[in-house]
Amino acid sequence: MSTMTAAGIYAHESPLLDCFLQLGVAGDRVVSVSFPEDAPEDANDDHPLFDRVDAYLDGAADDFDDVAVGLTVPTDQRAVLEAVRNVPYGDRITLDTLLTMVAERDPEDEADRQLARTALAENPVPLFVPDHRVSNAPSGAPERVARRLRELES
Repeated sequence: MSTMTAAGIYAHESPLLDCFLQLGVAGDRVVSVSFPEDAPEDANDDHPLFDRVDAYLDGAADDFDDVAVGLTVPTDQRAVLEAVRNVPYGDRITLDTLLTMVAERDPEDEADRQLARTALAENPVPLFVPDHRVSNAPSGAPERVARRLRELES
């Protein structure tokens, strides 16, 4: 999905998540997603993704796999996060399974496991890179948000 909106910060209140969903947008890419308690004063509340997110939070299945994201992370972490984008709505995988989906990574290798944990914990765009679908691993979203997203998709 090419979202031709102005670059900037967008925030939308989400009663289901009990916080705001904040997007950082650069060009046609979402570069950050966060879940603050309050919206920044300079945030715009009108972005086309908010309608899709609201529908998703109301129970509509959506992988958000067509949302253009800008991953400004190291290459090895990017490979992990790109693999996470292939986990379908409603599915849950383990960290070991995720590592089998990433070229040249071994679930038996502790350094690879730590790399994956770090990539997930530092995920700049949770929800659009759905790290909540990886069990036994951290999320870039606050734990209460990740737990709510897991409940929503079960």
